[in-house]
Amino acid sequence: MLHDALTKHPVISATGLYTPEHSISNQELVESFNTFVELHNSRNADAIASGEVEALHPSSVEFIEKASGIKARHVMDKKPVLDPEIMGPRWRERTNDELSLMAEIGVNAARDALDRAGRLPGDVDAVLCAASNMERPYPAMAVEIQQALKIDGFGFDMNVACSSATFGIQTAADYIRAGNARSVLVVSPEITSGHLNWRDRDSHFIFGDVATAVLVEDAAMAPSAHWDILGTKLKTVFSNNIRNNFGFLNRASPEGEGKADKLFVQEGRKVFKEVVPMVADMIIEEADRLQIDPQSLRRLWLHQANAGMNRLIAQRVLGHEADADESPTVLDTYGNTSSAGSIIAFHLHSKDLSPGDTGLICSFGAGYSAGTVFVRKAA
Repeated sequence: MLHDALTKHPVISATGLYTPEHSISNQELVESFNTFVELHNSRNADAIASGEVEALHPSSVEFIEKASGIKARHVMDKKPVLDPEIMGPRWRERTNDELSLMAEIGVNAARDALDRAGRLPGDVDAVLCAASNMERPYPAMAVEIQQALKIDGFGFDMNVACSSATFGIQTAADYIRAGNARSVLVVSPEITSGHLNWRDRDSHFIFGDVATAVLVEDAAMAPSAHWDILGTKLKTVFSNNIRNNFGFLNRASPEGEGKADKLFVQEGRKVFKEVVPMVADMIIEEADRLQIDPQSLRRLWLHQANAGMNRLIAQRVLGHEADADESPTVLDTYGNTSSAGSIIAFHLHSKDLSPGDTGLICSFGAGYSAGTVFVRKAA
């Protein structure tokens, strides 16, 4: 699928968003979690008294909001998550002839992006499904999304945890620059409720479900209202401080030994201390390479993981504490949606910028991984 090699300027033509209808407030979540804690401590009272089992401690709305800035999160399946006897999503297993759950919400976000760009599926050359956890190893989710959209081209999955979307954007931009595609959909269906340990006090409040899509295209075919991609930068540094050990080689039964590390686990304080300076330095160095004054950035669309991390990163980049206009948040209502977070922020908080305004889409997470996409509004 080769095109004119002289056409090498990638842009973001449009973004799309799918938000699940169900939302869980902190109050609802805390009531469910604390009921579970009471049941656990009551059922294990003798073992706790003898020191064989540790007593669990309740959570609170105040603790959650202070620790994260999160007030609510959307989920695909609310009722079983809030059931103290289940505390996890329970989806009907679909047949191989049905559209899978991840593909379904990915298609919804992709169609939103295509509609906003005035683009038909036949105009798209490739689909990249970039997300933190895939529903299955193969066939690739991207190929299923491609099939559902009736796109004649190619697709593949990629996983760089919370940085997947920005890594996908650079990959798509590289295809454009190389002339191997003119229009690429980067789709991030993040059903993070499936890999969250809802029974862990330190993390039960973190994640939410969503799907986003980014249409990356050659400027020659893009709509007049688009965002020029000025430059992208990716970085990875191995760390065990954010980890999920679930996989077909080492999966455990729901109640099996070692279950906890088959779900999301992290050393939050270490992550905070190590990732903030790494990401801030990366942004400043890349801005310098692109001859952009970081303090002139009109807006930062940062990964929505933790309000404190975003505040410190923005302050290091801009040289002052950022206000809600300079660094908007969706964390409070969406929770941490892994790679989709910075894209949601961009999708919901970019229309008011003026032509010529420059901004930054940035994500960071397990790996460690981090991705930056510097953009400028064209019209």
